Amino acid sequence: MKADQALNQRNSYMPILIIGILFFIFGFVTWLNGILIPYLKIACELTDFESVFVAFAFYISYTVMALPAAWVLKKTGFKNGMMVGLLVMSVGTLLFIPAAYTRVYSVFLLGLFVMGAGLAVLQTASNPYITILGPAESAARRISIMGIFNKLAGAAAPLILAYFILHDGDKFVENLQSLDAASRSLALDELARRVIGPYFVMTVVLILLGLGIRISPLPEVESGEDDITETDTGSHKTIAGYPQLILGAVTLFLYVGAEVIAGDTIIRYGQSLGIALETAKAFTTYTLIAMVAGYLAGIAFIPKYLSQHKALTISAILGIVFTMGALFTQGMVSVLFIALLGLANALVWPAIWPLALAGLGKFIKTGSAVLIMAIAGGALLPLLWGYLSDVWSSTMAYSVLIPCYLVIFLYATRWHKLRKW
Repeated sequence: MKADQALNQRNSYMPILIIGILFFIFGFVTWLNGILIPYLKIACELTDFESVFVAFAFYISYTVMALPAAWVLKKTGFKNGMMVGLLVMSVGTLLFIPAAYTRVYSVFLLGLFVMGAGLAVLQTASNPYITILGPAESAARRISIMGIFNKLAGAAAPLILAYFILHDGDKFVENLQSLDAASRSLALDELARRVIGPYFVMTVVLILLGLGIRISPLPEVESGEDDITETDTGSHKTIAGYPQLILGAVTLFLYVGAEVIAGDTIIRYGQSLGIALETAKAFTTYTLIAMVAGYLAGIAFIPKYLSQHKALTISAILGIVFTMGALFTQGMVSVLFIALLGLANALVWPAIWPLALAGLGKFIKTGSAVLIMAIAGGALLPLLWGYLSDVWSSTMAYSVLIPCYLVIFLYATRWHKLRKW
């Protein structure tokens, strides 16, 4: 049945609340990477470049799994697809247990990849679902509400995990320097095993949530030609004929890379500037608090005072300004500019989704999968940051963000309007 029919039969707030819980869960899991990068850098004795493979393994799974996820949704529908995604994620968190016992970096990366695969299914279902559940002109507002669930979880996640695995980070690293090889290895083994408890709990929670979704009152909605603003005229036989989608995917690729760099590298960046880990471990939380502020602004101003593409334009301009601020300042001021990128980034994802899906009609599920594939930007661009950080400097490595925000500006001002090549 259509979304409006489903919502007429049920409390209109219940589907949004359930999807909000899902956004909370994958926000919590996603933003653990911010603390996992410095943690695994210590435990597995890695370089900056090697440590950001945490982000690579997690986000590259979106590219690998997005089209299979679209196939799964066609077979299962949105609701059962969300359950499948949660159960796959639980397999990934469970893999952290053997990874911790062996202290083999590749096993940690495998667990992250499987978690990302589950999230690919979950996001391919939940993002278009929340877009369809209501008027298209307010879709960015609804996604902003989901973003608050997501980023509040993300703000809490690194602090909670840090409490269990890096509560003595600075002292631990200092003590390592005085140990012989055998004692050092034992100490690192003990450090690695600190993740077992938290990830076992996450495994149980994900399984229970997956089963809960199956029996929840979440309505199944079907996408059709009238789901997103314009109708599909039938002039395009494949999704390649929709420039607003393809260019939207390119823009999302660069945006996700910028978002992950801002959130996942900031702790390591603070350490590179001589800031103690005890202080730096909260930096990802600062970035996500700035994102929550951006989402609140989106809820307040979209669409009554600000259109989706105008919000995107402002976001791009702020991204350029804050990046330049980080490049040309020092110490904690530079770190705070990186954290402020959370404010610039907040409304990019909510604004691009409805603009990119406009007029896709029957192609909406495949189009959603294409946009999910663009999350691979979170896998590749942090690697570039890590490489530049090792060979250049951690500060100047953030210059990779400038072209990202320039492309976002172009999509906001011109590219989203295109309907033919």
